[in-house]
Amino acid sequence: MVVDPVCGMEFSEKDAKLKYTYEGKVYYFCCEMCMEKFVKNPGKYTGSKSVRRSGCGCCGF
Repeated sequence: MVVDPVCGMEFSEKDAKLKYTYEGKVYYFCCEMCMEKFVKNPGKYTGSKSVRRSGCGCCGF
């Protein structure tokens, strides 16, 4: 299982359609909106101060 770093949605890596590599680590996303937010400000969603959410709403979660 992987977790979208923006919205916190959990899903299977094989089901992930979007991914982005940042500082050598691959991050997976549930939708383009979440990936765009991450790409604009990856520091907000990585590291020990990142906040876990319970879904972005775009996928019904």
